[in-house]
Formats: sequence, structure tokens, C-alpha cells
Amino acid sequence: MTQKLRSASLERIALEMTSSLNLQEVLSTIAQGLVDELEAAFARIWLLRNGDLCSECHKSDQCLDRERCLHLRASAGIYENLNGEFRRYPYGAPIIGRIIQSEEPLFTNDLMEHAKFQNKRWIRDNGFQSYVGHPLVFRGEQLGALVMFSKREMSQYEFERVAGFANQAAIAIKNAQLFEEVKQLKDKLQAECAYLQQEIRHGHNFEEIIGQSEIFQCELRKVRQVAPTDATVLILGETGTGKELIAREIHSTSPRAERPLVKVDCSSLSPTLIESELFGHEKGAFTGALNRKTGRFELADGGTLFLDEIGDLPLDIQAKLLRVLQEGRFERVGGIQTIRVDVRIIAATNRDLEKAIAAGDFREDLYYRLNVFPIRMPALRERKEDISRLAGHFARKYSAKYGKTLDAIPKELMNSLKAYSWPGNVRELENIFERAVIVSQHSTLELDGFYDRSFSNHLTTRGSHTLFEVERTYILRVLEDSNWIIEGRNGAATHLGLKPGTLRSRMKKLGITRPGKS
Repeated sequence: MTQKLRSASLERIALEMTSSLNLQEVLSTIAQGLVDELEAAFARIWLLRNGDLCSECHKSDQCLDRERCLHLRASAGIYENLNGEFRRYPYGAPIIGRIIQSEEPLFTNDLMEHAKFQNKRWIRDNGFQSYVGHPLVFRGEQLGALVMFSKREMSQYEFERVAGFANQAAIAIKNAQLFEEVKQLKDKLQAECAYLQQEIRHGHNFEEIIGQSEIFQCELRKVRQVAPTDATVLILGETGTGKELIAREIHSTSPRAERPLVKVDCSSLSPTLIESELFGHEKGAFTGALNRKTGRFELADGGTLFLDEIGDLPLDIQAKLLRVLQEGRFERVGGIQTIRVDVRIIAATNRDLEKAIAAGDFREDLYYRLNVFPIRMPALRERKEDISRLAGHFARKYSAKYGKTLDAIPKELMNSLKAYSWPGNVRELENIFERAVIVSQHSTLELDGFYDRSFSNHLTTRGSHTLFEVERTYILRVLEDSNWIIEGRNGAATHLGLKPGTLRSRMKKLGITRPGKS
């Protein structure tokens, strides 16, 4: 092919690459075009990105700037692997790193004699003769570097044409990067909007943090102390104690309050979906991944990520979460681009994580990463002096919701409420009051057949039952009343104020099985 024809071919490549706004398509078009049209043995493009994989980089000892490095993003010809030894290259290191640092191209027709190329055996074995390395710079901004090896000699005219082509490539790459950034921001904004609409529908109310008991006020003082900081918080407590309300209070009184608080329920997601939910995925990453998805970490960038029921997270995801907590970066499922985020972590669990560590179900290193500032939410039976305030609040709340006027709660009923052990804690108390308001026909609050004073007194007669027996008896009764249906609106989990997975776990612990099933 003559020099003129090769130059014309470069013009066709330039038109093709500028017609696309997909960054990877642009990069692949450039690299493959150099191979197809200039007879390059192989061509590669590195882009300047945030530093990562420093412990794996083959030239980490020569790295001058751990904050950024060259990422291999396209390779065509006899070497196509993007995940090999040279997938990262230090900024400023010979040869590629200095091309971009100095913004000076490098051209030679005698690789065997050129002092900068030291691996002569590799050059000889591949039959390489010429080399072109050109910086990719757009309006003073360093984007990366374009390089190609050829088995033939290149003329000065061709080298100059490649230089012009590199300038066009820089424009196409920058356009695609800007389009990608705009698309990511749009996708993130749409995802944030959808998430916040969902949160609004759930309707959280900080006024429901109610309690004057010393044990509860002690934990609230910790909330006020840690909220202004960026410290990781681990909220411990039984189901229904208000861990999510505390997480939201920490966020709302923190400097991150204007950014979203994003919640992930680790117990409700299957192991196959939770990685995608946390970190997002690229289009085609797996069957059913029809579009790129923004993960919860990206949604929470600049804000707070609330990892509810962290104790139920699978071990392999725990390892990936640990890396994000340590380094503040991750890749989407099926992606190669490293994403940096600034996220505050608040985690919560009803499990004893130290026992989970001993059983091999939870990583010890992750536990210490999360347990920077622990807050323990007391069970309702530990702060029974708060029951009257909570009961009054829930009575007023649901009376207003259902358009009813109710008198004060009878003293006899309040004494029964205080005598009960409340295995479902505040959530159970709220559920019972909502039902009570619904069934009450007059101005006096009435409790339906699901919960009555005689049942309460029977369960809590001092000295006659252990907490284990009380809880087992109570859950058995609810299961029987629900015809052993666990999930759904009329299921036992809803009546108990528990998540279905938590109820099943408690049934297993208490040795509860449905009659007729082994």
C-alpha cells in the first residue's frame, strides 16, 4: 500500500471514530484502524486515569504519582489482551509514561538499536522494526497515549500523518468522554430521583425517635456525638428497635445531609443480585443485564450508604465490600473502569457479629472496619418506662390516620403492655396499636383477639417462664393464627413486625416447625 493510500485510509478512520460517541467504540476503532490501514503489528491506547492496582503493577517501583496512571483501554493486532501485565503503566515511567508526561512523540525505524527499548529479544522474536508513540492531548489536557509497533519501515511522511491523526483521535476521545460523563450523570440523577421517590413513599418520621429512659438517652448522646463526623457507625440491636431511624437521624444531622441516604437491605437480596445492587453492572455483564445499572455506592456518592442487616451479607461480597471501605473504589460487574466514591457507611445488624466471626460466617477484618463507632439500640423490654410515651404516640398517629377520636389508654391496659416481653420490640408495639385503632368502635382503645390482657399476663407471670419459652410460645400462637403463612400482608412476619427471613431464622433457633413437617 502506498503512502498516499495509507494517508487516505487514516482519513476514513478519522471519520469513523468521530461518528461515534461510545468511548470504547472510539478507542477500538482507532487501534484496529492503525492495524488494518497502516499495517501495524499491534496498536494500543492508554488513557490517564486514577491510580489503582498499585500492588499488582509490574512497574510500581518506577511510579512517580500513585494518584494517577495509564490504563490500557484498547489493543488490536497480535496482542489483544487488556488484562495482561501491561494493563497499567506508571505516569512518567519509560517509555509510554514519559511520552504522555513530556507530551513529546517518539518515532524510530530501528528498534534493535534504539537505547530506550531494552527487550531486544522480544523485538527480534516478533520481527518489529518501527515504533510510533504519540501523546493524546486535548486543549492542554493530557488524555493518554497512542502507540504502534510495525514490522516494516515507516517514512517521515507517514509519521507526520500519524501525528495529525493522533490530534483528531484526542478530539474524538474527549468528545466521547464528555458524552459518557453526561450520560452517567443523567443516569445517576434518574436513579437518585427514583430512589428518593421510593423513600418518600415509605414516609420516615424522625419524631418517632421517642424515649426518655437513661439507657435510650445514652445511645442518643452517641448519635449526637458521631453525626458531625465521617466515622463509620455500626448500629446493633434486635429487630424492631429502630436502627434505621437512628441511621437516618445520623445522616440528617451530618454535613452530608443535602446528599442522599441510600439504603441496602442485605437480607432481602439474593447472593446473585446483591453485588449488582451494591456496585452496579455494565450492559451484557450477565443474562438479563440489558442496560448499564448504577449501583447503590454510586448513588450514595457524597452522601451516606446504610447497609441494613449487614450480618446477612455473603462472604464473597464481604470481601469486595472490604476493598471499597479500604480504598474507596470498585468496578461495576462486568466492567473494567475503576470508580471512586466518597461515601459514609452506616451499618446495622440484629446478629451477634462476634459469634458469626467465630462460626466463620463473617469476616473479622470487615467487622473491625465497621465497628469504628458502635451504637447499641436497647430492646423495648430494657426500657419499659418508654412504653407509655410510645403507646401514646402510636395511638395519636393512627387515630389521625384512620379518622378516629380515642380517649387516653386505660391504666390497666398500660400495665399489661409494660408487663409484656415485646420480642418484636417497638415495631411490634406499633403494629399492635395500628390494629387496635382499626378495630376500636368507640372512644376507648380496644385490642383485638390477636393480643389481649389475659394472654399478656399468662406469658409474663414472673418466674414461670424463661424468655426463650415466652418467645417460642408467642411466635407459635401467631403462626397458628396465621395458618402458618409467613410472608404477605396477613402472614405471621407482618403481625410480629419481623422480616420473613428473620422470622424463619428465629423459628429455626427456637425449634419451631409446622405440624406434619419434619
